[in-house]
Amino acid sequence: MMISKSTVDLPLHYGKCPPWLFKKMIRLSRAILLVMLREFGRRELLRRLADPFWFQALGCLLGFDWHSSGLTTTVGGAIKKALEPEAKDWGIFICGGKGSQALSTPAEIEKWGERASLKTEIQNMITLSRLVARIDNNALQDGFSLYFHLFIFTEKGDWAVIQQGMDDKTSYARRYHWFGPKVEDFFADPHEGIASPVKKAEVLNLTAKESEMARKGVLSLLKEPMFKILKEVKAEHKFRLKREHSLSDNDFSYEVLPKILEKTYQSNPNNFTDLLLTPGLGAKGLRALTLTAELIYDVKACRKDPVHYSYAHGGKDGYPYKINSRVYENTIRELEFLLEQAKLSPSEKDNKLKNLLKLFK
Repeated sequence: MMISKSTVDLPLHYGKCPPWLFKKMIRLSRAILLVMLREFGRRELLRRLADPFWFQALGCLLGFDWHSSGLTTTVGGAIKKALEPEAKDWGIFICGGKGSQALSTPAEIEKWGERASLKTEIQNMITLSRLVARIDNNALQDGFSLYFHLFIFTEKGDWAVIQQGMDDKTSYARRYHWFGPKVEDFFADPHEGIASPVKKAEVLNLTAKESEMARKGVLSLLKEPMFKILKEVKAEHKFRLKREHSLSDNDFSYEVLPKILEKTYQSNPNNFTDLLLTPGLGAKGLRALTLTAELIYDVKACRKDPVHYSYAHGGKDGYPYKINSRVYENTIRELEFLLEQAKLSPSEKDNKLKNLLKLFK
């Protein structure tokens, strides 16, 4: 069952996944994902991966920590390796990962697109990958800096994104899930779900519907002469900031505002998507533009955290019990056997396969 707009605790755990466990996670996840692809198809698999609770449950089934932030990177890496040999046959491709792998996402999209002869879709998918990353890192300023980005797409153009950021102050992570087929507007609460430790009192949320006037204000701002903007801001920002939200002069970055304006003038964005994709425009620059628009046009950006409620998963390493390697291996073999039998004919093995699938609904 899909549960969206919800959260789950993701505390930071140190250490690495044991190599022997990671190998088993790859095998088991390959069997599970292939079963789902065979029975439900690619779009449904994307929908499940875009559900933060289903993804968390998958990590538990694979034997990883119940509530560790490392579940995201480890499970993401496992399913990427699991589907890689099957990618072209099934027409589903997983790109990106943690750190440097996240940065290589465009190159991986291009590689898979060329192998699958998807030339018309390659650039669109690269742009989507970059846009979603910019939105969660810059347009939604909640204190979590992205370090993991997984972009999943199909040969039919469907896509999903799983990415994660870290709050260095609290050592908690926040995971963002996107399901492309349901995204009608990137700036109307677009997330399928967000997994996070707590709801924050105030964030800068430019992805919300409530921020529409603020977004329009930023774009209008970029059509005004720079000298006019700087003159108005210099005259007003001292007394206006004190009565608007819990912001300081440091948040405003008045001294660097001219450089930010020059950069955005050069890109000449036609809409907010173009603005987000402006090279070199980061979270602080976007924040300065937003605050400037609020001052000049008397508009307000949404300060509400998009997380709706908190749901904590208990348990620590080794609980409720340690991994039983024999049982784990038997589960993998049973799934792999059923997959092989399912290829032959719709026999009694298919019925067993369908019964098994009920466990993953």
